Amino acid sequence: MAFGQEILIALGANLPSEEGTPHETLKAALTSLAREGFAIADVSDFYATPCFPAGFGPDYCNACARLTGPADPHEILAALHRVETQFGRARARRWGSRTLDLDLLAVGETVMPDEATQTLWREISAEQQRENTPERLILPHPRIQDRAFVLVPLCDIAADWRHPILGSTARELCDALPAEARAEVVRM
Repeated sequence: MAFGQEILIALGANLPSEEGTPHETLKAALTSLAREGFAIADVSDFYATPCFPAGFGPDYCNACARLTGPADPHEILAALHRVETQFGRARARRWGSRTLDLDLLAVGETVMPDEATQTLWREISAEQQRENTPERLILPHPRIQDRAFVLVPLCDIAADWRHPILGSTARELCDALPAEARAEVVRM
């Protein structure tokens, strides 16, 4: 397997799996990622965060991890989906409750499929986000700059990661969020 650039992922769960609580599931998922051929370089602390959007289910356990692994983002995403499936992930509803959610945040400085498409998906309204799902992989993840439940743990392991289009670091993106949004993300 050819190894590529730094891979950043977000992990989340708000339903128990066969492994136990959401916190236990995230720990077990990291072990499964290693079996998929990823090297785990760093893992953030684990955080309790309100369900997003509000009212869609129990609160989440969230974390981020820095990995190395395959160079091809599509291969990485396929591996993340295989691990989700191992833990009973069912894609029944967008933003629904789940036993495991693994989001590919970034692969090095890769922008996919191109800057215009990434920008289009990054700037769509919240209503459009609920109704539309990209048909292609978008990198960096188009919602990364909006989500405290991603940026707070990401700052534990990659505060200096720089968004290749926005030019801001993870720390700068996190600091730009409303204080009340950051305060909802509580270290476990």
